[in-house]
Amino acid sequence: MLNRPLTGILALTLALLGNPAVGQSAQRHAQKPLDAVVAIVNAEVITRQELSNQVNLVRRQLESRNIEIPPPDLLESQVLERMILDRAQLQMARDYGIRVDDAQLDRAVAGIANDRGFSVPEFRSRVERDGLSWERLRRDIRQEMTQSRLREREVESRIQITEADVDAFIAERERLANDNAEFELAQILVRVVEGASSDEIQRRRTRAEEVLASVSRAGSDFAALAASYSDAPDAMSGGSLGWRSADRLPQIFVEAVRTLKPGGATIVRSPNGFHVLKLVAKRAAADAASADTPVNQTRVRHILVRVSDNQSESEAQRRISNIRSLIDRGAEFADMARQNSADGTAGRGGDLGWILPGDTVPDFERAMNALAPGQLSEPIRTPFGFHLIQVLERRQQAASAERARAVVRQALREQRSDEAWQNWLRQLRDSTYVEYRLDER
Repeated sequence: MLNRPLTGILALTLALLGNPAVGQSAQRHAQKPLDAVVAIVNAEVITRQELSNQVNLVRRQLESRNIEIPPPDLLESQVLERMILDRAQLQMARDYGIRVDDAQLDRAVAGIANDRGFSVPEFRSRVERDGLSWERLRRDIRQEMTQSRLREREVESRIQITEADVDAFIAERERLANDNAEFELAQILVRVVEGASSDEIQRRRTRAEEVLASVSRAGSDFAALAASYSDAPDAMSGGSLGWRSADRLPQIFVEAVRTLKPGGATIVRSPNGFHVLKLVAKRAAADAASADTPVNQTRVRHILVRVSDNQSESEAQRRISNIRSLIDRGAEFADMARQNSADGTAGRGGDLGWILPGDTVPDFERAMNALAPGQLSEPIRTPFGFHLIQVLERRQQAASAERARAVVRQALREQRSDEAWQNWLRQLRDSTYVEYRLDER
């Protein structure tokens, strides 16, 4: 299954289930010529039909949430920018050989259906009854999974959390008692491209100040302003960041909203641009679980075969499959790990010891959690390469200080991952060749 809250196109599509007006809306709004090219992204085109379909989905979502719909030209421009960024990500994923096969897609579809209380046939019937395309939904799920794996490869696999980082975080949290709070935030991002001139930066700052003035006016609709003006991926959902604890927000955000009263707004500068932040609400954070609370732990071992310049993806996959065949025929897992694993655990027979939730990358953790003790996995692809995984045993045990540090480590990983991903997307967008043809009729 997908490893984080649904975003982008897939979130839009699923949000419209149960709204029979979707199909009717598609017919109402798709009146412009549908074969024109509205943008060229590197060497690929986005057509008028693709844009019209996506604008329709966004329009319906905004209507379902009672968010004022921006003027048509502005809405088209906002949606097109989101599509350009999505297309650039998919192009890069393809270049890296990241793919989601049909079996993986089928498991993801089944998981989404199950989360909504349906079997797959029932889910398909519901989707088609609401005027949505089943194949379009599967395509959107595949795209979401591909982008998730790209994020894991480019960002999450490179984030290192040291013991010193954990110590510093714990000390800072103890110093700032106000960090025991959760904030519901919304944002409007006025993006500043990398390498922008001082004049362009000032123009973007002025734009952010104008947006802040609009937000501060009584009766203003922040969600409508976000849909119209925000350059952030969450623009079409009204800019909502939802409830987050202080340790899951960039520190500059926490410092900016700490003294605000609910309903207040301010501007924050980051490498991505100017963020107009609104504090929707604030509450005391739920108490952390007691140190004596049992936590699921898994003792696991693995064999890693890396993909590199000297070993292609297909070669690495073939090699890990051969290793698995040898183990099936009686070879000792630990011996195979010592001889073949490209991981630092090879000398220990691949033993990773006791693993807590969040200690490994999502693909590894999902595969590990699906195994029974003693069971050997099929080859599993993660950003590090191909793994064979074997669960040795499981336990529920209070981890006390170890558990507390694991929770902090995961919180730091999520915080840094979000920041690093936004920076990576900005750099990707700045380096992508885009030719606009939206105004051509």
